[in-house]
Amino acid sequence: MADSFKLDLAVRPRRLRRNASVRALVEETVLRPADFIAPLFVVDGKGAPEPIGSMPGVSRLNIVDLVKECRALAKLGVPAVALFPKLDANYKDDSGSAALHEDALILRAVRAVKKALPELVVMTDIALDPYTTHGHDGLLTAEGKDVANDATVAVLVKMAVLHARAGVDFVAPSDMMDGRIGAIRAGLDAAGFTNTAIMAYSSKFASAYYGPFRDAVGSAKAAGTHALDKRTYQLNPANRREAVVEALLDEAEGADVLMVKPAGAYLDIIREVREATKKPLAAYQVSGEYAQIQAAAQLGWLDLARVRHESLLAIKRAGADMILTYFAKEMAAELGK
Repeated sequence: MADSFKLDLAVRPRRLRRNASVRALVEETVLRPADFIAPLFVVDGKGAPEPIGSMPGVSRLNIVDLVKECRALAKLGVPAVALFPKLDANYKDDSGSAALHEDALILRAVRAVKKALPELVVMTDIALDPYTTHGHDGLLTAEGKDVANDATVAVLVKMAVLHARAGVDFVAPSDMMDGRIGAIRAGLDAAGFTNTAIMAYSSKFASAYYGPFRDAVGSAKAAGTHALDKRTYQLNPANRREAVVEALLDEAEGADVLMVKPAGAYLDIIREVREATKKPLAAYQVSGEYAQIQAAAQLGWLDLARVRHESLLAIKRAGADMILTYFAKEMAAELGK
């Protein structure tokens, strides 16, 4: 009965979908373990991993456990990690002064990872929010109502040089201050770190998806809210052209890799930036994106494995060359089977 009627069609796209082997031959976008950067959270001391309630499956790790996790990631083919410190409240102040301590937690973590795994690419966040009592990414103005751009940049340059000295491969400024990429590049070069690369958080939006991350690094608790207002320096989610302007400014100032953050709700921005530059492009599947997928899966509303794969495939298809994702380990294990 089904074969009794035939259309006279020269083009039948379904020919290229008829079985798994044919579909594999014509597949346009492929995920690999080498596409992923794993964000990891580090704490001081020797305690057990600290689960992050709003990010199921993600924990803060002491330095010894951090190195073990990095070994596991490297074995699965994940080439890079991005490290974020969670400081005790006693080390925070209004100026984020602990960011410039020679023996800061993040610097000790970098040294330990690079000593154990010299070929693993290590990236570190350059911003003050994990270090400040107010939770902002920089120094506040005298009135305390905004972040002081140029004074913050001066601190970030010093911070980047310290991280380079500890052995990072990439510094990753996430602060969104004007002119910070050029200033950091000049500071690194002047200090002799011409080979230390910069991954710029170029098109970073004032997003509602960052809440779980702020739990993870303690900036939400410091500020007393998940909804800390960073709209004077992070991008307006309504603006596409502005995102491209920011990315091209960072490219002109010497960024080696550009980034769009968040990723899933900003696939159009990833494509816009991809078409505007030939620089490598990263996208950050942020904590809120991860948390919502996990929550829906726990409720039985979504297939976790299929949705995480599809969400990351969409980010790469949009134009990202590399993806920061909390699914890095699970995805690398799945893809390596």
